[in-house]
Amino acid sequence: MEIIYILIILLLIGTVFYLLWKNHCLKGDIYDFTKKLEVSLDSLLNDKRLEKLVYEQDDLWSMVYEKLYRISDMYNHKNQELYEEKENLKELVSDISHQTKTPLANIKLYQEMLFDEVDMSGCSEHFIKMNKQVDKLDFLLQSMVKMSRLETGTIKIQKSEQFIAETLALAIEAVVPKADKKNIQIHVSYDETLQLEHDKKWTAEAIFNILDNGVKYTKANGNIYIMVSREEIFTKISITDTGKGIPFERQGTIFSRFYREPEVHHTEGVGIGLYLTREIISMQNGYIKVESEIGKGSTFHIYLPN
Repeated sequence: MEIIYILIILLLIGTVFYLLWKNHCLKGDIYDFTKKLEVSLDSLLNDKRLEKLVYEQDDLWSMVYEKLYRISDMYNHKNQELYEEKENLKELVSDISHQTKTPLANIKLYQEMLFDEVDMSGCSEHFIKMNKQVDKLDFLLQSMVKMSRLETGTIKIQKSEQFIAETLALAIEAVVPKADKKNIQIHVSYDETLQLEHDKKWTAEAIFNILDNGVKYTKANGNIYIMVSREEIFTKISITDTGKGIPFERQGTIFSRFYREPEVHHTEGVGIGLYLTREIISMQNGYIKVESEIGKGSTFHIYLPN
């Protein structure tokens, strides 16, 4: 009888050890599966193509890997198509830019010659309107080309340590003529020694677009305030105008391409400026937000990483 008890105890001990061993093997298999899955997913996230592997046994991992490989193959095929489309678009944008510069320059030249040689009395108003339309067409084409180049990566953001004062000066200098016509004062507050790693040219372009909108939608004798402050993570550039303001429900859409508010369709513009501003700031790992109240103006905050 004792032998039977001993055998039962040994059997139980053997069963326990077997279950412990199976549990250890199962944990090892799960860990191995998880590790392989993690490596494969990291490769996909880093745009690396998975290799075609042949497994001798038809287990769970071989089935999962086969599906991941098919996803990788499909993903790379789509990426190649997108790359080719992008290259074609670059060529198209470059061609449009080249082909439109000469005709527009010729039209402007012929306008000047016409104005000098022909008696314009009685039709000067029509001539002025025509000249404005040519300028608007030139501005539209330049903005479209600029937008396309940014989106297709033709234009690269090149950041370097620059004085923020110099960037502001570039933006303000470009908007001063329009501001002077409406007697709009531009007030600036910043630290002249403040340096920031950013793309000087394109950041100035982004700031100019906001200033240009501020001048455009602010009545004569108004004011625009620019304030720069260094924060813990970001440098904030705040641009405040005394314009008409933006309704709260529209503040989320003003950065969309070609968006223009219903009340200002009579005002010059094509609705690209703020879209370009957001793209330029985003490409520098920054962001932009707006605060506005109807009749009390708007404040645009640009945040660029320190």
